Amino acid sequence: MGQHIAFDTAQGSVGGWRADPEGAPRGALVVIQEIFGANAHIRSVADRFAQAGYIALAPAFFDPVESDVELGYDQDGFAKGRELVTALGLDRAVDIVAAAADLLKRDGVEVGAVGYCWGGTIAYLANTRLGLPAVSYYGARTAALLDETLRAPMMFHFGEKDGSITAEDVAKHREKQPQAELYVYPAGHAFNRDVDTHAYRAESAALALERTLAFFARNLS
Repeated sequence: MGQHIAFDTAQGSVGGWRADPEGAPRGALVVIQEIFGANAHIRSVADRFAQAGYIALAPAFFDPVESDVELGYDQDGFAKGRELVTALGLDRAVDIVAAAADLLKRDGVEVGAVGYCWGGTIAYLANTRLGLPAVSYYGARTAALLDETLRAPMMFHFGEKDGSITAEDVAKHREKQPQAELYVYPAGHAFNRDVDTHAYRAESAALALERTLAFFARNLS
């Protein structure tokens, strides 16, 4: 279903994983990775959205800094991922989303963004800076950016046991972005990461996906 591609961005050529649905697409999504690269898990997330009817493109966001990055979920992987997101920066990440969205728009469909962890914050910026309907899963870095203005429909997913996102941070999202849809689940951080038995919570992930698909069905018509 999916294949590796490369596309031009303001930051040079970037790789990615593109998954296409069978039949006419319902829309297209830029799938934004965690700090671990466009790895097998993120590729499977893109494939799942393709199965739901969307063209899904997961860019390899770290390519401008270091190519072909796929990190493990261990201490070294976390440390390397944090180093890479710092080196890349938010502005260059948004540039890559913009280029991916422009590529997807060539298929004559409306485009949204969905992101996880670090990618959840980039998905939010894809909304405020690019005007894309967006869904953010547990984006811990978003709390410092909540004075930016939403330019499209927005949905947030958080885990109530997430050590990196406090209840005060969640409340700040509700206060600063009251027009956004926001859901809290009985789970911790990365509850959608089904390759991580420590973090994954199947019921929360399934409900969040159901809400996410309903969101894009409403907003990418």
